Amino acid sequence: MPLPPAGDTIAAIATALGAAAIGIVRVSGPAAYQVADRLFRPRRGPPPSRRPAGRVVHGYVVDDRAAGTPHEVIDEALLLTFRAPYSYTGQDVVEVQTHGGPAVLRTVLDLCVAAGARLAGPGEYTLRAFLGGRLDLTQAESVMDLIEAQTDSARRNAALGLSRALGEQLDAIQSDVTQAYAALQASLDYPEEGVPDAELGVPLTRALSQVEALLATAEAGRISRHGARIALLGRPNAGKSSLLNALLGFERSIVGDTPGTTRDYLEAPLSLGGIPVTAIDTAGIRHAEDAVEASGVRIAKQIAETSDLCLLLLDRSAPLDPDDMALVGELTPARTLIVASKADLAPAWDAGALTPPALPVSARTGAGLATLGTRLRERLLGDASGSELWISNERHAQALRAVASHLAGARDASPDVASLELQDALDALGRITGRTDVAEETLAAIFANFCVGK
Repeated sequence: MPLPPAGDTIAAIATALGAAAIGIVRVSGPAAYQVADRLFRPRRGPPPSRRPAGRVVHGYVVDDRAAGTPHEVIDEALLLTFRAPYSYTGQDVVEVQTHGGPAVLRTVLDLCVAAGARLAGPGEYTLRAFLGGRLDLTQAESVMDLIEAQTDSARRNAALGLSRALGEQLDAIQSDVTQAYAALQASLDYPEEGVPDAELGVPLTRALSQVEALLATAEAGRISRHGARIALLGRPNAGKSSLLNALLGFERSIVGDTPGTTRDYLEAPLSLGGIPVTAIDTAGIRHAEDAVEASGVRIAKQIAETSDLCLLLLDRSAPLDPDDMALVGELTPARTLIVASKADLAPAWDAGALTPPALPVSARTGAGLATLGTRLRERLLGDASGSELWISNERHAQALRAVASHLAGARDASPDVASLELQDALDALGRITGRTDVAEETLAAIFANFCVGK
């Protein structure tokens, strides 16, 4: 798919569809002010094209398309004006702020097109910002991440990307790889001079270490963006449904004193420790004669195998028995967090005596829920839990894996092969930042995921 031309003038509704107090139609391109002159009448003073940039102008959107008739007033509006290069796209930009009714916004957009603009494609404004040097490719993709962020952790990670925190780290890596490549080329061109290891090996090792550190955050980035699946497991009446309701803050799952109340599984989305999570309340695990209950037990075990993390609930108010310990032994320790439920009741066993220790939690009083959220975050994010700059984009992760592979190959290769490996590493870095020649197909695929108007 070819990139759309950047020299014409585009228009789009930049706010979400549906009734709202305010709606915005954004126009960008060399004819943006001519479009504004055609459809916007200031309440007083000269037309938009004859005013200084950076102003907010009060007036009216009018329809002058019917020749020989008075202009129809569409809405009272504000006009925001920006002159190139001091705008989001780096071009002349005007934004028409009207009331947010869908009919009003559609009419304003039609007037923009009638005045010479064309409808913008998905992500075309941000694409123009990238092509105009206002954003690098990591910042451009962070714009979409920020729009789609569902939790504070995802929002902060996207904001860091937009601030060029990721771009600066990639710049440092690219600088080291370039330094190593230049030193290697010098050694090939002038072998009699010799190249100190500090000019070749040191930046190469430093770059590889930085790439590996970024890749170590990829799993945390994936979870922050797409969420994690957490299975609530345990024997009947262990308190799984009560814990789910406590985490949600409302009654979502049926709770009863009769063991086996939950016969199927139930999914509920929530945020724990700033991480988007789908919690799955499963049937109590025990030997079941009833075919329906046996099916629920089988499904519970399947869910446990495919979840990112399992919360194994053991009733702290009742003595542990062999079936409880069998459950502890069946689950993978690295993917399991043991919860000593019903911590508001008199304990029948010591939560700290288990290996690993169980976390006391009371769904009734809320005791231990905050600690549980922290422990879940630490377990899901691993070493990346103390940082918020994560590789959350799979395209970035794939490119960084290629960089790491090429750098490792260069470290152990002959000079001729190492030179090729470093070239490939630089190309892979360029695919992330867009600072080298990037195929039009790659750019079109990235910006096609954006919403129209951004």
